[in-house]
Amino acid sequence: MSVKEGLLIVLSSPSGGGKTTACEQLMAADPNVLRSVSCTTRPPRRGEADGEHYHFLAREEFEKRLARDEFLEWAQVHGQYYGTLRKTVEDLLAAGRDVVLTIDVQGAAQVRKLAAGDARLSRALVTIFLMPPSLKVLEQRLKQRGTDAHESIARRLAEAKREMAQWRAYDYVVVTGTIKEDHRNIRTIMEAERFRSTRAQFPEVVE
Repeated sequence: MSVKEGLLIVLSSPSGGGKTTACEQLMAADPNVLRSVSCTTRPPRRGEADGEHYHFLAREEFEKRLARDEFLEWAQVHGQYYGTLRKTVEDLLAAGRDVVLTIDVQGAAQVRKLAAGDARLSRALVTIFLMPPSLKVLEQRLKQRGTDAHESIARRLAEAKREMAQWRAYDYVVVTGTIKEDHRNIRTIMEAERFRSTRAQFPEVVE
């Protein structure tokens, strides 16, 4: 038995919920795991490199690609576009690489909808929601980051409550603990998903 295609892992969580750290841990542990590099129309920040952190596109170019349905998922945030190119993801999956998307519940819903009409994407897709133990714990994590003002934290918590209510739409829910525990749980999910009969390919018919 051989598995030819990679997994498309969608990781969602509220802001501060751990999805970026979880993705970094997966890539550090396994060179076959890659993070999908998103496109954006916002200008690069200091230290950001095109093609590494984001693909930085002019607004006109992004909108042309959007009109051609080239995005697996996209959103407009604070007046700037963000999106994941579908062909980039499909090429990596076809090459046997596992691709991780760290996206919000809106983006995950777009991916699920697209996968529902695409057999290959549907076969590859695994959605995981990283659930904070409580809003109080999430608030503590946001405060510990030291990057958000009090008003910003209040907004993020209100948004988090809305996002956490979407957990039933995901294949798996991981209640977050330590970084090591979260990594182990996500890897367990990935390994189990590789053995799904819908992903297995046999050299000959087995009855």
